[in-house]
Amino acid sequence: MKLRTPTSQPAYVLHQHDWSESSLILDLFTRESGRVAVAAKGAKRPYSQLRAVLLPLQRITVSLSKPAKAEGGEVQTLRSAEWGGGNTLPSGAALFSGYYLNELLLKLLARHDPHPQLFDAYADTLAHLTEGDAALRAFELKLLAELGLLPDLSVVTPTQAAVDPTRRYQLSPESGVIPPTADASLAGSLLIQLQAALLHGSPAALRQACAAAPQVLKTTLRGLLHYHLGHQPLRTRALLMDVQQLLDA
Repeated sequence: MKLRTPTSQPAYVLHQHDWSESSLILDLFTRESGRVAVAAKGAKRPYSQLRAVLLPLQRITVSLSKPAKAEGGEVQTLRSAEWGGGNTLPSGAALFSGYYLNELLLKLLARHDPHPQLFDAYADTLAHLTEGDAALRAFELKLLAELGLLPDLSVVTPTQAAVDPTRRYQLSPESGVIPPTADASLAGSLLIQLQAALLHGSPAALRQACAAAPQVLKTTLRGLLHYHLGHQPLRTRALLMDVQQLLDA
């Protein structure tokens, strides 16, 4: 049975590029349809109302046409777009963090693969970017779990034995939860807490758990993401490092 495109749905602009002198091609993350390519005709015209709406990291409500073959792939036409309310555009480090989230979604999400819970987690994360790294680590965990790339953190993957809260473990891209073989190890109690928060679906609980060990989680999740991204470098992370070096200088 073929899924029908909703009449209107919440969305975020992940990326945009020029299509013609007056139009744009958008990569949208929608709640009901997942990541979709959309043609915004006339959006670049000076008098277009879309110019003030089609901004990154801002919740919008869109109405789309049915998919049609164009430029080698399925591209839908944007019929309308309205601001969906919520938070204003972040600034400073939070802005870089928001673009980092967008790049992860662009490179890891397949098109037309809905993830409504991940959409809600993304919206919640945008509202907490100013709170530090815990929000980013929580979203990375949610993203990996939604895509089936995160093992059950409460069991030792090779043996399926329960994780001992008093011991330390390593999270390997290929082997899952295993006894530590490197310095970047995680406490068993933390893994159990993270798994419980993921199962409960509470963004606040997941952020709180991530705040207990932000640096080791950053190293661990960076390794997992790099493994699954393959040869796709994260430009936003490299850019943020360059900016930080300039500020330090």
